[in-house]
Amino acid sequence: MDATYALIQQAQDGSQEAKERLVQENMGLIWSVVRKFTNRGYDADDLFQIGSIGLLKCINKFDLNYQVKFSTYAVPMIMGEIKRFLRDDGMIKVSRPLKEIAIKAKYAGDALAKKSGRQPTLSEIAEELGIEVPELVVAMESGMDVESLHSTVHQGDGTPVYLIDKLDQNEGESDNIVDIIALKQMIGKLESRERQVILMRYFQDKTQSEIAGEIGVSQVQVSRIEKKVLKMMREMFV
Repeated sequence: MDATYALIQQAQDGSQEAKERLVQENMGLIWSVVRKFTNRGYDADDLFQIGSIGLLKCINKFDLNYQVKFSTYAVPMIMGEIKRFLRDDGMIKVSRPLKEIAIKAKYAGDALAKKSGRQPTLSEIAEELGIEVPELVVAMESGMDVESLHSTVHQGDGTPVYLIDKLDQNEGESDNIVDIIALKQMIGKLESRERQVILMRYFQDKTQSEIAGEIGVSQVQVSRIEKKVLKMMREMFV
């Protein structure tokens, strides 16, 4: 058992000193998440304190059998605690119109999926509701929960690929973890073939020609799908 796991075990057994040391060692991680919530009208030190509460909750709930880095596991907990604080405090409020759009989008998406036999695109749902795609995205994201690091990104051959498998494990790059979580949410919204191409291209490091051979399309079609998705992702991130 490494030093961090040993400290977690001591903290879970009631050691206040171990908890304080874990918070001290993960201050950089907390700040990396806090920076995602700047320019919201709150003092960064206050958000840091809220993030620290999230870290403490993570210490209490962390399962030593996960065999993953504690810092990676802690990010969603810290992020979720800050989000809850902002929502409860009234800074982030989901308006009634947005809530109504989100509800309508869910039903429209289900109806379109049943009709076409596939998951509809954001553009199709937006067209069905008579709104613009950016407005739809805002409404859908407004009620979205923090993603679990142990949720499945892809499962094609019986071997599941979890989000946590794709996270950069370097301690100094914890900012990227939050972005990867957002990326996972975005990938989940792609059409089946689009998602398949992106996962094979960027998660399995396959060439366009290899992908074309596996899914039965031309290399040109794979290239078009990749360019389309990357363009959409850039627009959504901006």
